[in-house]
Amino acid sequence: MNKKVDILIVGAGPAGVVCAVTAKKYYPSKHIMVMKNIAEGVIPCGIPYMFASLHNPDENKLGMASLEKHNIEIVVDTAVHIHRKEKTIETASQDNYSYEKLVLAIGSEPLILPIKGIDTQGVYPINKEMGYLKGVIRQVKNCKNVLVIGGGFIGVEFADELSKLKGINVTLVEMLPYLLANSFDPEFSQIAEARLKEKGVNILTNTRVDEIIGRDRVEKVRFNDGKEMPIDGIILGIGSKPNVKLAVDAGLELGFCKGILTDEYMRTSVDPDIFAIGDCSCKRDFYTRKAIPVMLASTATAEARIAGANLYQIKVIRENKGTIAIYSTYIDGLVLGSAGLTEKTAREEGFEIVVGNIDGVDKHPASLPGACKGKVKLIFSKQSGIILGGQVSCGMSCAQMINIIGIAIQKRMSCTELETLQIATHPYLTSAPTMYPIILAAQDVYGKI
Repeated sequence: MNKKVDILIVGAGPAGVVCAVTAKKYYPSKHIMVMKNIAEGVIPCGIPYMFASLHNPDENKLGMASLEKHNIEIVVDTAVHIHRKEKTIETASQDNYSYEKLVLAIGSEPLILPIKGIDTQGVYPINKEMGYLKGVIRQVKNCKNVLVIGGGFIGVEFADELSKLKGINVTLVEMLPYLLANSFDPEFSQIAEARLKEKGVNILTNTRVDEIIGRDRVEKVRFNDGKEMPIDGIILGIGSKPNVKLAVDAGLELGFCKGILTDEYMRTSVDPDIFAIGDCSCKRDFYTRKAIPVMLASTATAEARIAGANLYQIKVIRENKGTIAIYSTYIDGLVLGSAGLTEKTAREEGFEIVVGNIDGVDKHPASLPGACKGKVKLIFSKQSGIILGGQVSCGMSCAQMINIIGIAIQKRMSCTELETLQIATHPYLTSAPTMYPIILAAQDVYGKI
């Protein structure tokens, strides 16, 4: 079959869906098609919660209702080759699609560490496919000793979720000195570790898995110190790498982070009619402009809106200035959020900084039911007073605070602007207006600048 479309989007994850809907709003007369390579996908951020929190794994299905509502065509097939000169896509079912504009939202694939025995049965990479994940869930629930490899936010969320399953002993192993090391400074990581230990999770830092041992399936693991542990199920929570084979075969250029290289408007560097968004595209840090391996749905959807609006003309003058790597995570009622540079990273990059710290409570008065002690840390440039990053921990109000910090970073706000921030407060929803943690953390650095 040969079919002509105006805008072809390969990939139906969050980036692909948002890009398609955005493009339809800006170019309503264009025929838009989204190609998905699996029949039933999942919401990536919700994958850990399919194991216990959700009543049914199907509740985490990634729906296509928004595409159907906007009359965007959906086809289930796999793109296997891009013919750039002819502007066509060849698929696994031997169909061909011609396009005017092509958007690659082909995502990422799980990292597989070079560990002896990694292909043993009972070792589970995290693929974003509903049928596969249902099988993993069934098998993990029959395990007694589960090991989660990787102490980043994916691994931490899996460890927290698995600890809710009765009869399962959960161990989390991380080769770095502390958990969440790429997004938080040690004092916040310690809070996360303490909460996981309260849940009964066994945490091993400064530890690496050297070998996975078993005949028909995994039976135990051997660590770098020679110690062994009985294990009958392993979750690989070590993250992903950009899925770029399709792009490389088409002669598209990769960046230093091994993602597809794009310009400020998500156009690929060698072909202005091909765009790349989401996990498959190269990410650059907001302040340093260095390539960074950040793969977040929030970043992907921001890129998707930039690309979708500017496929034919530059309609939205809001270029992609880089990622601030903003995200939050949840551990048994504890919420942690991070955006921008950590203190450790800022110092390593040579920034002269000052740091503001404040401890507080996320409700007022503090005696209200459910009130949670929290912490806010803000990093500023010493000379300019411009915010470079921030970290928070507390209860649910953490989500709004880290988004405030994220906006402040993108707008390059000063400590004075944050100190005079106008905010809405409510006893059950926020800290007291007289003791709002972001404002107090900004005031904490005022005399140091």
